[in-house]
Amino acid sequence: VCIPRGAMASAANRLRAFAFPHVKLQRCYIGGIPSERIRALGVGESVWSVFTPLLAQHKAVNLGQGFPDFAAPSGLKEAAIDAIDGNINQYARSAGHPRLTRALANTYSPLFDRQLDPDRNVLVGCGATESMFAALQGLVSPGDEVIVMEPFYDSYPSQIIMAGGVPRFVPLQRREGAAADSGAFALDFAELERSFSAKTRAIILNTPHNPVGKLFSRGELQTIADLAIKHDVVVLSDEVYEWITYDGAKHERIATLPGMWERTLTFGSAGKTFSATGWKVGWALGPEDLVQAAFFAHQWITFCVSTPLQEAVAVAFENAERDGYFPWLVDMFSGKRDRLATALREVGLTPMMPHGSYFMLADTSALRNIAREARSRDEENDPDDVAVCKWLVREAGVGVIPPSAFYSPKHKHLPANFVRFCFSKRDDILDEAVARLRS
Repeated sequence: VCIPRGAMASAANRLRAFAFPHVKLQRCYIGGIPSERIRALGVGESVWSVFTPLLAQHKAVNLGQGFPDFAAPSGLKEAAIDAIDGNINQYARSAGHPRLTRALANTYSPLFDRQLDPDRNVLVGCGATESMFAALQGLVSPGDEVIVMEPFYDSYPSQIIMAGGVPRFVPLQRREGAAADSGAFALDFAELERSFSAKTRAIILNTPHNPVGKLFSRGELQTIADLAIKHDVVVLSDEVYEWITYDGAKHERIATLPGMWERTLTFGSAGKTFSATGWKVGWALGPEDLVQAAFFAHQWITFCVSTPLQEAVAVAFENAERDGYFPWLVDMFSGKRDRLATALREVGLTPMMPHGSYFMLADTSALRNIAREARSRDEENDPDDVAVCKWLVREAGVGVIPPSAFYSPKHKHLPANFVRFCFSKRDDILDEAVARLRS
């Protein structure tokens, strides 16, 4: 019988003596116990560990996980093949392959209305996730607080905690009587201001927002900027869905507001921009001191990112305007968004039309009582959104995600009447999901 050292040892020994009196006790060290720091993140059940096997069991169409299931652009793939065949296969410069940092500087300089230096204002990371992780490691000291808006991308709180920081949560709230679209969700700015303290080091902004699909207006960003300046904090602006906006809506960048370039890191993603999430190429853009802080951590995390894939992303950016890529991207996702929204309305669900990203919340109030009644005994404590998602998997064969997974425990009740759909799927997959919902 192997028992761990420490507090559990005596209990384990009593259990051994009662259940297996004939077994000789051997003390040993259980090396697989996670560290205290990792245990603080939660190492048990997650939304993915629950729903992934459930979808497989019921052969459900997966509109839950947020990745495209269609081919990446052929020009992007061909550029990667050419890079490999051209022997661009060794370590890249740690801060980013020069051709890519130049391409990013050229693309973003007019968007920020300033000339970006590819060697000082650009850092390439292993996806936007690692870029954000490096920034938090480089900027946050133990005990520092970081404000996070809910619902959040699920890695934010863990990254803050791993940096020694403390997440402070402020939820987006649905405004009463607002139209059924992502603009209905807004911050209570009085509550946001109360969340600042002398310990606040940074605030994480996500626009276009996952999972709400909200585009923060210039006025909303100005209020956030005013608070950031007043309290002297850094803004970490996750803008990975920047190129996917709808109905002519403009993506506003907080770094362009007066006094904000100096205190903002903006994050982007080739995975979202070019539908190649497995490539894990992302970037952080900003003033030299903030980029350098992130770089100091990045060099000890992954050191560098795949060189041929960086070369290919650079080529894709260089050719994007010539190929009309970004307008095509918007048109393609607009069709998928509208296809799903029409079907949801037909079956009595209310889509909260997103202004950006490839996610859509749907109001599922009409299914709440049905889903509650269908819960098994061991699911009686499931939140309503979890119950509805399980019901949709089992009864309709369509996989979606409960938004409560992206809230702190205090606010998990807020999205009780919503589920998240991802429409970055092939048209035949969307059609099959639509057919199942209708039936």
